[in-house]
Amino acid sequence: MWKRIAAALLAVTLLTVVSPAASAEDAPGVSAASAIVMHSGGEVVYEKNADEKSLIASTTKIMTALVALENAGLEEKVLIPEECALVEGSSMYLRPGEQYSVRDLLTGLMLASGNDAATALALHIAGSEEAFAALMNQKAEELGLSASHFVNPHGLNAEGHYSTARDLARLMDVCMRDERFAALAGMESATVRDQTYVNHNRLLSLCPGCIGGKTGYTMLAGRCLVSCCEREGTRFICVTLSDPDDWDDHMALYDWAFSTYSDREVTEGVRCQIPVVSGTARTVEARPEPLTLFLPRAAELRLEIERSFFVFAPIEEGERAGSVRVLRDGELIAETELQYAGSVASGIPTLEYGAFDP
Repeated sequence: MWKRIAAALLAVTLLTVVSPAASAEDAPGVSAASAIVMHSGGEVVYEKNADEKSLIASTTKIMTALVALENAGLEEKVLIPEECALVEGSSMYLRPGEQYSVRDLLTGLMLASGNDAATALALHIAGSEEAFAALMNQKAEELGLSASHFVNPHGLNAEGHYSTARDLARLMDVCMRDERFAALAGMESATVRDQTYVNHNRLLSLCPGCIGGKTGYTMLAGRCLVSCCEREGTRFICVTLSDPDDWDDHMALYDWAFSTYSDREVTEGVRCQIPVVSGTARTVEARPEPLTLFLPRAAELRLEIERSFFVFAPIEEGERAGSVRVLRDGELIAETELQYAGSVASGIPTLEYGAFDP
């Protein structure tokens, strides 16, 4: 009964949280025919013709790798048929008649952009390129990539083979959550047997925080690049298609995005002391559950902390003590629970000598 009375007497504390203003005013222009920058939570912060269906060259291999990882073990052995050595374009130079592991083939696929590796994986997993492409399209449908369609596993120009900057960004975001894919996409170099491969993605060494990506090029598709970058806990995906200046464009877009937006722990440092009645302590601390939001750095937030004026013991650590509401421009954008940070038993507080206040 007394706890119900205490809960009915609520105090609301208002806090204003201001972040430093963004250091960049506007997003930079890019030379790409289409482009996008997407936060790992799915929010798009920049786009240019992001839904235009385009040839995507070897960025196709992002989907190839995902389907391979989901349908084969990394240590499975793959016998290389003669036809793999005949595939045109970039190659990891597989030796027909020999066996390679799926891990070896994925390494050559992601670092050297091996069309022979893509073909070998497709034949091993599905029996033919056409059957493997069906698996790729099935996965695209599962992921909601409605503007993508795949005809082959390597990305050589083909009628009906296309995607968009938006779909590729969403695909890359999913793939980078897979530790196996992320490890492959982030390797600057690797050795398979006696052959050392250097990742075609120069952003791994040029761009601070770049943790993965995939390049692509054909004369018709132009230069295509999908990359992922993380700084101070915030992660973005960037895609440019048909972009003659892709390295510089990705770096400029990342610098702008990280200077303008961030993932913020909006309740960090928020504490309050609530008076305790009939307990072994006079007060109990309450803290909010951690709450991280993706926001512009210049956003001004207002926190409303709702709690009881006082509470009756006993109190258990972790019990609900109230709530914290986050408002931006007067609108509620998030809410989290306020919890007791310690337990207080019923009883009389222990008084130190001389501490009695009549």
